[in-house]
Amino acid sequence: MSGHSTYVPKSALGRWFESRLPIMGLIHGSFVVYPVPRNLNYFWTFGGILSFMLICQIITGIVLAMHYTPHVDYAFASVEYIMRDVNWGWVIRYTHANGASMFFIAVYLHMLRGLYYGSYKAPREVLWILGVIIYLLMMATGFMGYVLPWGQMSFWGATVITNLFSAIPLVGDAITTWLWGGYSVDNPTLNRFFSLHYLLPFMIAAVVVLHVWALHVTGQNNPAGVEVKNVERDTLPFTPYATVKDGFALLCFLIFFSWFVFYAPNYLGHADNYVEANPLVTPAHIVPEWYYLPFYAILRAIPSKLGGVMAMFGAIVVLAFLPWLDTSRVKSAAYRPLYKFFFWLFVVSCLGLGFLGAKPPEGAYVIASRLLTLYYFGFFLIIMPLLGLFETPKPVPASIADAVLAKNSAHAQAHS
Repeated sequence: MSGHSTYVPKSALGRWFESRLPIMGLIHGSFVVYPVPRNLNYFWTFGGILSFMLICQIITGIVLAMHYTPHVDYAFASVEYIMRDVNWGWVIRYTHANGASMFFIAVYLHMLRGLYYGSYKAPREVLWILGVIIYLLMMATGFMGYVLPWGQMSFWGATVITNLFSAIPLVGDAITTWLWGGYSVDNPTLNRFFSLHYLLPFMIAAVVVLHVWALHVTGQNNPAGVEVKNVERDTLPFTPYATVKDGFALLCFLIFFSWFVFYAPNYLGHADNYVEANPLVTPAHIVPEWYYLPFYAILRAIPSKLGGVMAMFGAIVVLAFLPWLDTSRVKSAAYRPLYKFFFWLFVVSCLGLGFLGAKPPEGAYVIASRLLTLYYFGFFLIIMPLLGLFETPKPVPASIADAVLAKNSAHAQAHS
């Protein structure tokens, strides 16, 4: 569904190059004349924000790698060296550290938008699955990056999470030993994690290219959840309409991001990570970064170690099956009142799991975690399939243009 490029270079050199490698024509067709639904709202700007954040993380990560020493005796000191002695090192490190949180904030909003508006439904199943793969790679990259400062929470977080693999029957111990590079979290572990943390963002970038390619094949979903029927009536060119909206949203997001970098750089981190790793002193309460807390709560809600590991990974894997779990013919929650109610309950349950993941695994916290875990899986495995059978959706507009006209009419009546 990429726009037909009418790009013609003005110079003879440009025409010669374009006839042999039509890069500018590809860019023009994909990001200038590419048709986008005319009813897109600001929730559709997070794709551009995520692309910017990925570039930001790769650039700052490369600069940090120039000064970082992946050795247990020097890693913590090298981070302090970056902060104190490298020119603008503190800005680069705080941008990278807080950038991970901003990346996850944007991806969670991006995913919730997809859930709300049914962006995983046909013909966008592969597009959605590629997004889930990107999310899994982000989770792995973020975890390995958290280990690199070699503070107390880095070391003990790595110890707890890598130990989970030992619960896998038959091969668990072998996997854990391979991850450690020995029989405990030590220098080989740090080297492995540094290498993978450096490599994985480039793998993410490769899958993002596939993700964007799949998007341009099927076209974008929209708040009405109806497909483009008339390109002239239902769509607008990507530039300037979408680029202006994306640019404004990115600017607002960068203001939010900058506030953390310059005014509260350690707010989203943990104080124990400013204490050098000590295998002989266990922190009172081991917690991962905030963006893993819902899954950490699910892990601890299951009394069996293997069951907890399966539930934690299952909570992510189940997302890949949404195109087939949701049996409703209507995509957008705007026309599905029952689904909208259960969706917002799901959002509350995820926030609740995030809160409980930061609490000690005891008493009422464990009971609440189990109830919310039950709802998390019930939403995908029970509620979604049944709603398609029993829910009566509202009438869906015949086209995107009709949805826009109906919205404008309702808006005019409300202000008349």
